[in-house]
Amino acid sequence: MIRHLMAEFFGTFWLVFGGCGSAVLAAAFPELGIGFAGVALAFGLTVVTMAYAVGGISGGHFNPAVSLGLAVANRFSWKELVPYWIAQILGAIVAAAALYAIASGKAGFAPGGFASNGYGDLSPGGYSMQAALMIEIILTAGFLIVILGSTSKAAPSGFAPLAIGLALTLIHLISIPVTNTSVNPARSTGVALFAETHALDQLWLFWLAPLVGAVIGGLIWKVLLTPGEAPEGIGGEGAPD
Repeated sequence: MIRHLMAEFFGTFWLVFGGCGSAVLAAAFPELGIGFAGVALAFGLTVVTMAYAVGGISGGHFNPAVSLGLAVANRFSWKELVPYWIAQILGAIVAAAALYAIASGKAGFAPGGFASNGYGDLSPGGYSMQAALMIEIILTAGFLIVILGSTSKAAPSGFAPLAIGLALTLIHLISIPVTNTSVNPARSTGVALFAETHALDQLWLFWLAPLVGAVIGGLIWKVLLTPGEAPEGIGGEGAPD
């Protein structure tokens, strides 16, 4: 179990440090040219790389919503849910703290939104709370369906991390203008702690919507496919200690 939690900690750390780091450090300089598309790709790459690195240990969730959706779909043990959440949240907070320490090394640094999520005034495109709630639910549900489908025994072996990483890239390309993209409560929590905005006041939505979406995605998959299709590794319960 300790190995599982360590893998989830490091995987979530990498996701937040790499994905949010691309927004805070690289996207802040237009001349580098990464823009929204570069940030979206960075998030996808973090999942692909860590899924291959530690997915066989913990299942490669790196996201409380993913863990919940997998539990709903009978792909993950309910008794491990809270420990996984704790490891994921701690990984996200440590990553955000490290990123803040690095970013603050530049003269004149101001955290601003610090890659946090938001709606209304905190939405990159000024989208409403209702729009943010809807898109986070829909995209998290879709993300769970991709995860469950790509890790089923019916799927080609070895390609799950690529499908999941590409799905996360697509999700960011769709929703960065709306919410700055969460679909991951741990990711939202880590950076919100360091933002100068009211991101913490809006954090409830970026827990509620992804968790609701994950339950919906898990239930849809459970109805559409016979339970018990998960191989060990990404999306499963991980390798035994």
